[in-house]
Amino acid sequence: MMASTRLLLGLFMALFSGVALADAPLQLTIDQGWTFRLVPGHAQASAHPEAAPSRAATVPGTVHTDLLAHKLIPDPYVGAPEADLQWIGLADWEYRVVFDAPRAALHNARSDLVFDGLDTFAEVWLNGHKVLDADNAHRSWRVPVEGRLRASGNILRIVLRSPIARMLPQVAAMPHKIAGNYPSPYGDEPKDAMTGNFVRKPGYHYGWDWGPRYVGAGITRQVALQSWDAVRIDDLQLRQDRVDATRAELTAIASLDAVRAAAVELRLWQTAPDGARTLAARQRAGLTAGANRIALPVAIDQPQRWFPNGYGRQPLYRYELEISDGETRLASVSARTGLRSVELRRDRDPRGNAFYFVVNGIPVFAKGANTIPFDMFQPRVTKAQLRRALQLAQGANMNMLRSWGGGYYEGRDFYELADELGLLVWQDFMFGGGMQPAYDPAFRANVVHEARDQVRRLRNHPSVVLWCGNNEQEIAWKYWGHGKTLKAADPAFADQVWKGYVQLFGVDLRRVVQEEGGGIGYWSSSPGEDLQEVANTQASGDMHYWEVWGNPAHPVTKYLEITPRFMSEYGLQAWPVQRTIDAFAPRDQQQLGAPVIDAHQKFMAGKGNERLLKYIEDEFGTPRDFAGFVYLSQAMQAEGIELAALHHRRSRPYTMGSLYWQLNDVWPGASWSSIDWYGRPKALHFHARRFFAPVTLAALRDARGQTGISLMNDRTSRVRGELRTRVMTLDGKLLRDERKPVEMAPLSATKVAGYRDADLLGRADPANTVAVFELLAEGEPAARAVVYFAPARNIAWKDAGLRAELHHDPHHAGAYLLEISAASLARAVWIGFGDLDADLSDNALTLLPGERITLNVTSDASEDALRAALQLRTLADAVPATLPQTRSPSAP
Repeated sequence: MMASTRLLLGLFMALFSGVALADAPLQLTIDQGWTFRLVPGHAQASAHPEAAPSRAATVPGTVHTDLLAHKLIPDPYVGAPEADLQWIGLADWEYRVVFDAPRAALHNARSDLVFDGLDTFAEVWLNGHKVLDADNAHRSWRVPVEGRLRASGNILRIVLRSPIARMLPQVAAMPHKIAGNYPSPYGDEPKDAMTGNFVRKPGYHYGWDWGPRYVGAGITRQVALQSWDAVRIDDLQLRQDRVDATRAELTAIASLDAVRAAAVELRLWQTAPDGARTLAARQRAGLTAGANRIALPVAIDQPQRWFPNGYGRQPLYRYELEISDGETRLASVSARTGLRSVELRRDRDPRGNAFYFVVNGIPVFAKGANTIPFDMFQPRVTKAQLRRALQLAQGANMNMLRSWGGGYYEGRDFYELADELGLLVWQDFMFGGGMQPAYDPAFRANVVHEARDQVRRLRNHPSVVLWCGNNEQEIAWKYWGHGKTLKAADPAFADQVWKGYVQLFGVDLRRVVQEEGGGIGYWSSSPGEDLQEVANTQASGDMHYWEVWGNPAHPVTKYLEITPRFMSEYGLQAWPVQRTIDAFAPRDQQQLGAPVIDAHQKFMAGKGNERLLKYIEDEFGTPRDFAGFVYLSQAMQAEGIELAALHHRRSRPYTMGSLYWQLNDVWPGASWSSIDWYGRPKALHFHARRFFAPVTLAALRDARGQTGISLMNDRTSRVRGELRTRVMTLDGKLLRDERKPVEMAPLSATKVAGYRDADLLGRADPANTVAVFELLAEGEPAARAVVYFAPARNIAWKDAGLRAELHHDPHHAGAYLLEISAASLARAVWIGFGDLDADLSDNALTLLPGERITLNVTSDASEDALRAALQLRTLADAVPATLPQTRSPSAP
């Protein structure tokens, strides 16, 4: 059967070059008519004969999603099928398509097959001739095929070999192993011979502590036939040499592949953010056959500069390069960028070296989260899915996302959305942990090629502000025992391993970023101090802090004792909302210890709920049931991360970044995310909107009963307002009420008061009294902090007398107004709509006695359906009235 392909004349898709489209060259996108099957004669064929026949495949796609589409496997996310699906990663798979070549491609001087993503060990055959052996899922591959094409019936065949079977003999034969990440519990590879770090493949496919193990394969990005007879534009870099308020100076660098020597004219058109189109540069050039590099200077007076979220707008300029021979346009390409200056500052002071970003001359306190892959099967991630997550991040007052190194480099949609939303991107190279075989020159060369592909692809995005070599590999070697163990077993090999590491992450990748990155900074490892002797320290560089939640599982108040330069990872777990849990687990199986619940809790190999229950019980006591466990997990996570983030913010300028772990999920289950796999926010995400607000306050009580009050202003101008302090009982009796004017300097954090418990309480009952601090700043939303003087488990929570009224918003279709009031203090109010999805302007709230608020609600559901489904929950619904005995919560 012939492939139904999309022929684009004059359009050149160039995902990996960082450009949009090219004109005169021909492109045939080969995305229809593919089939797949398990390779005949493979050992898995006898156990899984259902996978042997050829069936229709989706390209781009993966083996798992193709099998799922034909109902040959159960949904990998529902129930607990993980163990029974490990055979897929042990099998070899064949993808095949038949296509006709456009007539021009048969006559043009040059024709290439271009593969933007092959996962991972891929043998590519065209009309019976092997044309490629690919071995890196993070690279693009370009294969000359002129002279091998037929007018019709071209057969393109791709065999994807099992990465485990391919690497296991080599790894198993090593007398001393280098560190892996998470050993398989399923027997598909030995626990002492982990293959994942030897393969340039997304590391999370091998399992992580927030996602399943699905070692898949696939044609994960576009496949195309590109053909040209004159010149092809390989890349258009928009290098920003100087950008300030008065002038921007750019160099547009065109990388060209010419068939033959020729005289050409280059024209560069600029489209400003307001749509005005002008000729920005024009130049004649003589091309030589092969690679050419031509630079065109561009100057813009009074440029519209791009700013991070919270600091200004995000205007974007588009440039179109045209190449002609004087009469005919030979090729064209367009690229988009935002004009900004960016610098990673490392100022020296008596304690060490600072770590912060300066954008357009503004020292930016980085507020945000880490992102992980948005799905186990990347090709099915949609732009709508990404847009929702990133818009939620922007709405939570975030200005930075760290794209973590154990997954894949995101596609164009992610970075374009970040550009449009003002979200800075800290971009890891794809190394997620353990150690790599960087002592092998061939491995390093493969990685360098990958790095050049990716840096070139992403360098025009104003959002990308840092390239980082890896995640946690340096501290794993130095402090987690891997290096020490290997040095004791084989000192010579250990020396090879470390020298290879330094060469790759200290030299090779740094050089790639310096040569290709257009002035963006490079950082060798996170956390680290750029290969200094000591890493992960409060004095210098960036820090990951996991002694809260991880080992030794300190209480959350320990966050107040850790003051880093830049906190790039910290986190607490929570389960997603009830509707998300219902999607993968029946209600009668929703209890701690149930197989399906353990299967969706990956921390500590399924035992993470024990750790989660410990943190819940520390503050709230034992939940009444599983629904209470879920609700309290979110309350604990939100309050704990708020404590840490506000401490980071109040420590400005010493601390200049707070990125919690993590923004999103790879599948539905327990994790550290603030947004679940379906895009539903947890309590943490609503808290983040408040604790990351540009102007806010922190009222943080430590384990000694000391409360510090700080005011934070991320605005570039002075802010005036009023600080109100109240002390009241849970039922609203006012014991103290004070107001005073305050003034906050630009870009500042200032401590304005400190109290002992006795200063605030006097003789009042700590278990029945709260202190309420409110900042009313000119032009800013009101900010509030409530301080409790006893753990929630020791407070006799009563019915808060919540009342709710929902009615249609007459000004907006599908919009509603929800009015909620409380008779007495209502802590951690959660508003839900059962099986209906609805977006709320706020949630996870604390209402004061007598307070009435109005929230905006948007939903596709009707007013009657929403009113019937409306549910309000507070601590009084989840925490027993008396101190409970420890038990295992079960389903409601």
